[in-house]
Amino acid sequence: MRSYFVGGEAAGVGEFAGRHVLAEFSGVSAELLDDPALLCESLERALDKAGATVCELTYKQFEPHGVTAMALLSESHASIHTYPERGSAFVDVFTCGRKADPELAVQVLRDLLGASVSRVTTIHRGQEDS
Repeated sequence: MRSYFVGGEAAGVGEFAGRHVLAEFSGVSAELLDDPALLCESLERALDKAGATVCELTYKQFEPHGVTAMALLSESHASIHTYPERGSAFVDVFTCGRKADPELAVQVLRDLLGASVSRVTTIHRGQEDS
């Protein structure tokens, strides 16, 4: 596997590389997807288990339904945007460096929300070691 991390030590500062995980969940309860407190708590728990540092969490509840929850991370950011009427959500977790595991964050969030179907894509960002 190619390494996309450049510069610094294993947990060093200044690595211009990271993983950006994009996911789509479906088969999730509409009630869960329209509950901002539960979504923020679930997002925070998933990020914590993945080793990310949450600096701030915020959300916006939409009318007649739907929530966007966002986490500002020391490592970058994470978000979830819900469509309760479809039982679906978009999830986006980007972390720089090697400390946090964005794939794990998405897996934990999927499990916490009880998604029956998930599609996950990881994009390696930054520069490749030469």
